[in-house]
Amino acid sequence: MSRRDRTAGEVLVRRLYAEHGAALLAYATRLSGDRAAAEGIVRETLRRAWTEPAALSEERGAVRAHLFGLLRSVAGAPADPLPMLGAIGTLAPEEREVLNQLYFHGRDVKEAAASLGLPAETVKSRSYQALRRLREALAADVTMEAAG
Repeated sequence: MSRRDRTAGEVLVRRLYAEHGAALLAYATRLSGDRAAAEGIVRETLRRAWTEPAALSEERGAVRAHLFGLLRSVAGAPADPLPMLGAIGTLAPEEREVLNQLYFHGRDVKEAAASLGLPAETVKSRSYQALRRLREALAADVTMEAAG
């Protein structure tokens, strides 16, 4: 790899991290349950993005969506998002919005609370309830698939 290519790749990775790093790290932390592991997952995701810069062109779809797909692959998460999307659809709108702020926007509880105009305790409670409902819905989906 030439010095010019390496420099362009470094610029790409820095730009991707600046634009999407917080959301990727939040999502990886939720998937892995461990901040240190999540940091490694994000590093590997960005390394893979560096090796496939053509896959990150806006012409091929949203860059963020591609990065999240790479991250799920690196983390070993299921590739099929349909069960999760179905489960998210069963949540109350206020629970979905809290999860959106925390996991897709990469905000912490205080930031999400400020953005939503809610007390931090309400954000925590809604997040807890939403995640509990998602686990139950996904567990029910897995049980139905095993039976069918």
